[in-house]
Amino acid sequence: MKYPSVRRALLSLATGIALFGAVAAQAADPILIKFSHITADNTPKGQGALLFKKLVDERLSGKVEVQVYANSSLYGDGKEMEALMLNEVQMLAPAPSKLEQYTKQLQLFDMMFLFNDMAAAQRFQNSDKGKAMLKSMEDKGITGLAFWLNGMRQLTANKPLIKPSDARGLKFRVQPSDLQAAQYSALRAVPRKMSFAEIYQGLQTGVVNAQDNPWSNIYSQKFFEVQKYMIESDHAIGNYVLITNTKFWNSLPADIRSQLEEIVAEVTTEVNKQAADVNEKAKQAIIASGKVEMIKLTPEQRDAWRDAVRPAWKKFEANIGADVIEAAQAANQAQ
Repeated sequence: MKYPSVRRALLSLATGIALFGAVAAQAADPILIKFSHITADNTPKGQGALLFKKLVDERLSGKVEVQVYANSSLYGDGKEMEALMLNEVQMLAPAPSKLEQYTKQLQLFDMMFLFNDMAAAQRFQNSDKGKAMLKSMEDKGITGLAFWLNGMRQLTANKPLIKPSDARGLKFRVQPSDLQAAQYSALRAVPRKMSFAEIYQGLQTGVVNAQDNPWSNIYSQKFFEVQKYMIESDHAIGNYVLITNTKFWNSLPADIRSQLEEIVAEVTTEVNKQAADVNEKAKQAIIASGKVEMIKLTPEQRDAWRDAVRPAWKKFEANIGADVIEAAQAANQAQ
């Protein structure tokens, strides 16, 4: 009569050991961070994602694993945010315009001719007002970790764009941004919202006649091959917001989260430092190709464009905050 009891005890012990082993193995599995983005590896964002992975591999080996998916290889423009909210990816670095439904404050970065150059944009991003914007989506389950510079945005078109009136009637690709669309409408152009992955074909087939992007994106995606004119306008800052799922981020062990924050800060410094160089190299490569006619707007011409689009700002100022806009404008004067 004792043997069945012994067998049951041994079976229970064996089951307990197996469960303990499974739990221990599971506990030993590294935390997985999937980092999805839509640009090429040789862009500032692409380089930043790869550097983040490299530093995590070096410093948190066996604890955290980063998988980078570039060029919309995992999720495209329309699916990235949904995937983040479902924790199917843990990190993204979208343009501010992609976050419009989660916060209106980031519309600031869509204001054309607001910042004079990348240095001014970086001063604002590093300010208290700029850093506060990263927290503006936490009630929606999104935590902003950093701003990454991509470069000043430039125009490409199938006709010269020198005066604001030159834009009249042109079909401009815009990001999913109401403010971007309003500004092009103020120029009497026709804004058409289109995903990043669709731009090349859109330009090639004439669905759109013009678009804007930093030099690095224009070069890496070969937009200059299907446009006649490249206009150096420096009309807006191209940047990204490095974001994560708030529940995922807060669930991390405190020491792991702290180390990841340090790595993010280090990568951000490097990305922002290299952005100007990456864009200058892309610019020179486009010039060397001889495929487009280059036009550079003068300061006076830029002022005329600014005056033409500024009326479109008015309906968006309340959501962004007059104090935030003033701080951004002040960054142009600070040294």
